[in-house]
Amino acid sequence: MSARLPSVEMFYSVRSNINATEWISVPRPREFDEDVALEAAMRRFWADGFAATSVRDLGDAMGLGQASVYNAFGDKRALFTQCLDRYLDANMRARIARVEQSLPPRQAIETFLMEIVERSLESRLGCLLANAALEVAPHDPRIAEVVAERMAELEAFFRRCVIAGQHDGSINRAVDPSDTARLLLTTVMGLRVLARGFPDRKVLEGAARQALSVLGKPGRRREPSARP
Repeated sequence: MSARLPSVEMFYSVRSNINATEWISVPRPREFDEDVALEAAMRRFWADGFAATSVRDLGDAMGLGQASVYNAFGDKRALFTQCLDRYLDANMRARIARVEQSLPPRQAIETFLMEIVERSLESRLGCLLANAALEVAPHDPRIAEVVAERMAELEAFFRRCVIAGQHDGSINRAVDPSDTARLLLTTVMGLRVLARGFPDRKVLEGAARQALSVLGKPGRRREPSARP
């Protein structure tokens, strides 16, 4: 019994499916600037908050359709995390790198806190990290984890500076580095929140000075050991 030849319809159907598969497997190039889109989304989250910002709002700000937002950045939570990191790269992380690399440890802490006061007085939008801790973290465990990890970066900076300051004699050796770092972290977050509702320079600077007083009076600096 002779084998049955495939029909013309079957041939074109298979060929069509192959072409469709090949076409789907080739990624389309993105036709937008990802940095510009993320900046727009970050500013929308920062101005309106997480809950009040819909994916449609984000798409409008970014110049993208909702499907494009999901395809490029994931869901709303994933996009918010990317926006938070973008904000921190330009603000907290950049400030940490600058003061830690260019200033002695105690002065790095003092400069960081006083710059936070100035920054807080410039805008009533507050800090995106502090805002997320207040608005989103209590209701979203995954965002809470992200917020805690980012705050830990700031705490680690303060701890490094306290330890280095104790080593060079500029910070009281009796203070506990970890507890002091947590106090300074709490001060920064408190300043950022307080300034949104009560942006008074004397109040903010006074709170910062009191927090810095825990570092104690500078002791005698260690002289570098002479080489044999």
